[in-house]
Amino acid sequence: MKHFLWLLMLVFVFGLSACTTDETYEETPIPTNDGEELIELTLEELSYYDGKDGKPAYIAVQGYIYDVTDSSFWTNGGHNGYSAGQDLTDEIINSSPHGIENMSRVPKIGILVTGE
Repeated sequence: MKHFLWLLMLVFVFGLSACTTDETYEETPIPTNDGEELIELTLEELSYYDGKDGKPAYIAVQGYIYDVTDSSFWTNGGHNGYSAGQDLTDEIINSSPHGIENMSRVPKIGILVTGE
């Protein structure tokens, strides 16, 4: 009986150790525009892509530009009171309940650059 309890405890300890996770996470790859090179837009240029009047809907987050045109969450260039054609980094990081994690669901198509 003593050996059985030791064996059971040993199996339990090994079972628990197998269930622990490593605290490092790999970044989820973000889809780009079918392998095309990333575009570069300034904030002024980005403002054109507001999703209105048939234009594409682009947003910038943490220096990258994402195409939210085909996202069911963005209609007519808007989502939960936010408008496309803007840098929404602060809003997404500080106000969005999902943070930046959902950005991996839309294509990353460009880089936000400073105007010259």
